[in-house]
Amino acid sequence: MRKHLARIVLGLAVLALFVGHAAKFYQFELVNRLDHIIYDARLRFTMPGGVDERIVILDIDEKSLAAPELGRWPWGRDKVAALVDKLFDEYGIAALGFDVVNAEPDASSGLPVLERLADGELKGNAEFQAALARLRPALDHDARFARAIKGRPVVLGYYFTSEAEAQSREAHGAIPAPVLPAGTFAGRTIPFTSWAGYGGNLPAFQAAAAAAGHFNPVVDEDGVVRRVPMLAQYQGRYYEPLALALVRMLLDFPPVEPGYPPDRFMSRTYSGLEWLAVGKLRVPVDENAAALVPFRGDARSFPYLSLVDVFLDRVPAERLRGRIALVGTSAPGLVDLRATPVNRAYPGVEVHANLIAGMLDGTIKGRPAYVLGAEVVLLLAGGLALAVLLPLLSPLRATLAAGAALAGYAGLNLGVWQTADIALPLASSLLMTVAMFALNMSYGYFVESRAKRQFTELFGQYVPPELVDQMARDPGKYSMEGRSEELTVLFSDIRGFTSIAEGMEPKELSQLLNEYLTEMTRVIGEHRGTLDKYIGDAIMAFWGAPVAEPRHAERAVAAAVAMQAALGPLNERFRARGWPDLKIGIGINTGPMRVGDMGSRSRKAYTVLGDAVNLASRLEGLTKQYGVGIIVGEATRQAVGGTVFRELDRVRVKGKDAPTAIYEPVGPEGAVGKPRVEELRLWQQALKAYRAGDWDQAELALFNMQRLYPKMPLYEVYAGRVARLRAQPPAGRWDGVTTFEEK
Repeated sequence: MRKHLARIVLGLAVLALFVGHAAKFYQFELVNRLDHIIYDARLRFTMPGGVDERIVILDIDEKSLAAPELGRWPWGRDKVAALVDKLFDEYGIAALGFDVVNAEPDASSGLPVLERLADGELKGNAEFQAALARLRPALDHDARFARAIKGRPVVLGYYFTSEAEAQSREAHGAIPAPVLPAGTFAGRTIPFTSWAGYGGNLPAFQAAAAAAGHFNPVVDEDGVVRRVPMLAQYQGRYYEPLALALVRMLLDFPPVEPGYPPDRFMSRTYSGLEWLAVGKLRVPVDENAAALVPFRGDARSFPYLSLVDVFLDRVPAERLRGRIALVGTSAPGLVDLRATPVNRAYPGVEVHANLIAGMLDGTIKGRPAYVLGAEVVLLLAGGLALAVLLPLLSPLRATLAAGAALAGYAGLNLGVWQTADIALPLASSLLMTVAMFALNMSYGYFVESRAKRQFTELFGQYVPPELVDQMARDPGKYSMEGRSEELTVLFSDIRGFTSIAEGMEPKELSQLLNEYLTEMTRVIGEHRGTLDKYIGDAIMAFWGAPVAEPRHAERAVAAAVAMQAALGPLNERFRARGWPDLKIGIGINTGPMRVGDMGSRSRKAYTVLGDAVNLASRLEGLTKQYGVGIIVGEATRQAVGGTVFRELDRVRVKGKDAPTAIYEPVGPEGAVGKPRVEELRLWQQALKAYRAGDWDQAELALFNMQRLYPKMPLYEVYAGRVARLRAQPPAGRWDGVTTFEEK
């Protein structure tokens, strides 16, 4: 765990960064924009589709604007009043909402001019005054419109203005009474959408209408409409939108009641408004008291009827009877097209239609204030797990874990959206996961690969690549500092190399030596050995460090056998070039030795030192004395199982008083044939006679063995010894040990 501490700390730093964003200590625009993109995609993916016949859009479309029966826009209110009468009296609609503002008096009839004349130069003209009084009801289009909407379920629309807009123009017209008075939310810190001014309907219209509602949506920073304030704040009071006013009118105007969770579920500091209760309906709101628009689908998810067709009775009454009618526009010239998650040019009137349908059906998604805390908890839970887990995993498993985390976050988010109707943010979780994964991969690539390169530089010249890879995965376990270990060391040397060198050109000698050392080094590497050094034509290698190897003696012996076997093909290539054959002797010993980076300040090497190393070097030299290719020490023989050995002798080498047995590996158990087994049995008898000082028996056995195995120099060596010992018997008690005074 300690070696991954840096990556874990970096992961926790990434987690803290995203938690700070989720907790709104600061904001990242990229995260917010991605959240909007995800919200829009999720909304489009889960929209029910189809057409809702309950709400009809009476469209002020280009066809209506071009119709001579209605005239230029804005239309005279006499025509609008006639349309209202027609809708209720002939078509039988259930309710009517205006997504337009009637802010200016209608002077199209000329009544204002006549009234100025009546108050001026024709003030004393009784006939004129009488005619004006008789014509006034027909010419007062505004009064006619007010009479048309009075007592009917008609909701007017108006708008609020920002502080900048309020400074440039004063509030005009009239707006309805607030649904909640000032002070309703005293003691609660709710960031309502607030406005500084408004543009309302003429007071007579406002007084005659059953209700009125604003049509100001919340435009997010990317310019897209996703929410509408259910409570907009103006001068400390709270006003409802057009959609809510229409729904309340249909429900006989129940009061709007703020909804809070029970105190036992929340902390005392939690002050979020989570829903509005409207009679039996509950309207979820977000932290700004706005409702997410539950879009059914793309534009025209509700029936559209051209207003001119309704005005001219071209529409069957069944298309409107009992419906909620909304007067709005889809004409581009009237600038009521909004960017929404489902379309970049979406009729604003249909936003209200979606909200009305969502409130009636209870399909509005919630995003209560506690979602902030939920996002923080999810980030902490997943982020802590990833910060600790990813550094411990391999790249493949880390990729799978990150993918699982992404899928888990997305699945949970979609599940909560579908089953609990809660819109949870998702971008922070996804970006945090991606950032942690990228950080770990980058760290592994740039930092750990550097460590691997350092290991390669330090150990690559000694250790096979696969061992370097293993060491680089956990560099903390390996060091070049000196330490004591039980290891196995190997020395090899070319027999008669001085004579070979004298008989070859320097360039050819260099080529021969390079090819030989390359092949032998390959064999040592294949057997997981550590190359110590080249000493001219000699090779020194050891097993068990820097990577621990329990079978170090076994691998060293196997490497020696493979080195001897590799000489055959190598010598064939040399003979083809006219070069001499090579023969090598190999000495192997196992025991405690000092291993590490040793040398002077100017030059060091990763090597082994100790008596066990010196003995291996002596054993390599003894191969010439006994005419064998490999000699291993007694400790190596005891450490290697499954191999048949020939005991060669008990020797006392220079620099050591204690004798040691030496052996030659013959082959794996079960693979040594019966003739060889018989040879070894006969040899053991001869060696027994030799050590007992029974020269006659030893000489006879060795004579027979020389006759049976004439190519084995060992028997000739011992026959010569017996002859010398017979001629000059050893002084004192014979212990069967051969002493060598030279290295």
